[in-house]
Amino acid sequence: MTITEISSLANPKVKDAVRLRQRSHRDAARLMLVEGYREIRRALDHAYRPSALFYCEALWLKHANEPALVEACAARGARLYACTRPVFEKLAYRERPDGLLAVGPQIARPLAGLELPEDALVLVCEAIEKPGNLGTMLRSADASGAAAVIVCDPCTDIHNPNVVRASTGTLFTLPVAVAGAEETVAWLRARGFAILAATPHAERLHFEQPLTGRVALCLGSEQYGLSDVFMRDARLRVRIPMLGVADSLNVSAAATILLAEAVRQRVLSGQIVPPPPEPWHGAGAHDQ
Repeated sequence: MTITEISSLANPKVKDAVRLRQRSHRDAARLMLVEGYREIRRALDHAYRPSALFYCEALWLKHANEPALVEACAARGARLYACTRPVFEKLAYRERPDGLLAVGPQIARPLAGLELPEDALVLVCEAIEKPGNLGTMLRSADASGAAAVIVCDPCTDIHNPNVVRASTGTLFTLPVAVAGAEETVAWLRARGFAILAATPHAERLHFEQPLTGRVALCLGSEQYGLSDVFMRDARLRVRIPMLGVADSLNVSAAATILLAEAVRQRVLSGQIVPPPPEPWHGAGAHDQ
């Protein structure tokens, strides 16, 4: 492996990577940042090919798995940059970096690039404002076995580093398409999806609606909800019962509840079989 050592904060490669925190620079270069062992590992496991890897051994957490990750990135063609601690801390966007940051191509695809199974469960996220919410919705979609996530009229760039972080790398584990609302509704209708709108004004509760077929669960921004484009075409409308004083849920929490209900119904119907439990390694051993 060819490794370039970087000790200067003014190094052009460092400056170029730092600029990728800004959407304008990401889009111009068609690149994104992926920070963290878990996130990079999941990206690699799903055929992602980073173009560069910056690392700092002084910040590695275990020194057991990291060398193999570095080698795997190099095997995919990534250029390797060994950084001093001050350099990497300038590169990192996390408060407690673990010494690994990759640069690679953006991954969003058009709707035409999605190939879905017959009884696909799809999550549609319209105009989600906060990167953390969008990332968490991706994480929940992955856990629920969703076939794809469609991000409509995004207020947040799916390649935002905080989306990658909040998704814990699941941004790379399932197909993600970006499209406009009108295009998405037409695409879903043409493929026989039942379009389900989550709205607090619905009469039917979310667990009263069958979710075992080809279903698109659609959620909008916390402030405005779904747009009229979705509300006009949504034949199914459900609400999550609210029993306290709060009149709404965080949109990522609402998505998780709806996805979990879809999983529950699909397991009970025999459509899917849940995997066996993971081995127990003691309290706090798993990030759930």
